[in-house]
Amino acid sequence: MWRADEHEELTDLSWAEPTARGAIESIVSDAVSAATDGFWPGHPRDDVGPDERFGSLYLGSAGMIWALWRLGASFDHSSAVSSAIERYRAEPDFGPEAHPPSLLMGEAGLLLVAAKLGSPAADRERLRDLVAENRAHPTWELMWGSPGTILAARACGLCNEWEQSAGLLWEHWDAASALWTQDLYGHSSQILGPVHGLAGNVHALRGYVADDVLRERTTRLLERMALREDGLVNWPPAVDEPRSNIRVQWCHGAPGIISTVGDLIPHSLSVAGGELIWRTGALRKGPGLCHGTAGNGFAFLKLYELTGDERWLCRARRFAMHAIQQVEQQRSEHGRGRYTLMTGDIGVALYLKACLDAEASFPIIDAL
Repeated sequence: MWRADEHEELTDLSWAEPTARGAIESIVSDAVSAATDGFWPGHPRDDVGPDERFGSLYLGSAGMIWALWRLGASFDHSSAVSSAIERYRAEPDFGPEAHPPSLLMGEAGLLLVAAKLGSPAADRERLRDLVAENRAHPTWELMWGSPGTILAARACGLCNEWEQSAGLLWEHWDAASALWTQDLYGHSSQILGPVHGLAGNVHALRGYVADDVLRERTTRLLERMALREDGLVNWPPAVDEPRSNIRVQWCHGAPGIISTVGDLIPHSLSVAGGELIWRTGALRKGPGLCHGTAGNGFAFLKLYELTGDERWLCRARRFAMHAIQQVEQQRSEHGRGRYTLMTGDIGVALYLKACLDAEASFPIIDAL
C-alpha cells in the first residue's frame, strides 16, 4: 500500500498559528531577497545548477512570482514577470528549439501569471495561440498537454479556446475503460493522478461535461483500480503498474486523487485514502507540493471541506508543522532556500496559509 522507506514519523509538535505565520514570513522574505531580475537560483534537489534560470510555473520564475503575489509579498511582481517572459523567449528552459505551450512547463504558464497580475507583458492573443496549439498534444495530461492550457484559458476568459480544447479532450476519453492513454516521455501509459493522468483531465473537464457523467466514469474507474487493505485505500500510479512502484504523493497516489477529484467519488473511498495518508506519515522527499508533505496535506483539507470533520483539519495542520521543520532542515543543509512553486519552500508557505484559512484549493489547479 506504501513504501515505508519513503516516509518518516510525523513531528509531535502541535499546531501553533504564530509558528505558521512566522514560517510564511520567513519563506517569503527569503524568496524576495534571493530574486535577481525575475529569476531565482536552481537547487541541487531539483537537479538544477545555481546559475540555471528557469521560467516555468512548475520549476521557475512564473511559479515563484505567482506565489509571492498570492501571499501578498512586497515585490515588483509585474517587472519580474516581464523580465522572465523576455528571457524565456530568448533562452527557453529546455534549449533553443524548445518552446512548449504547456501550462506548468511552458510559455502559457508565464502568460497566465502576467494576465493575473495585470502586467504589461500579458498577451491575450499569444496565449490564445498557445492554447490552440496545445489542444491535441499527445500527452493528454495536465503538465504538458491540453488539460493545463484549458485551465489557463478558462482563467483568462478565453471561452472558445478552452471549450474547443475540452471538446477534444472529451472525445479522447475512452468510455469503455474510463481512461485516457498518455504518450509521455517516449512511453505509452494510462495514468491515474492529477499531473499526468485521469484526475487532472477530469478536473479540466468541469464545466464542460456534466458532473454526474464525470462522477460515474471517475467512480467506476477508481473503484476498480483501488488497492484495499485493512480499511485503507491507495491507487497505483498507472494501469498495470508494478505494486513495487506504489506512491503516496500528490502527483501519484491517494493524495492527489483526493484533493483533485475527491468530490466526484464516494466519501468512503476518499476517507479510506485519507486514513492511508495519515498512517504513512510525512514524506522523506521533502516538504513541497508535488511529492512532499505539503502536497499530501492538501488531501486532508479537501476531506475537511467534504465532511466537515475537524479531525481532518487537525491532521492537515500537523502535517504543516512537520513541513515547517523540513524547510528549516533543508535550508540548514544547503545554506539557502529552494525556490520553486511545486517542489520548493514557497509551496509550503501557500500550504501554511491554506491551513490557517482552512481552505482546500490546491495552488494553480484550483486557485488561480
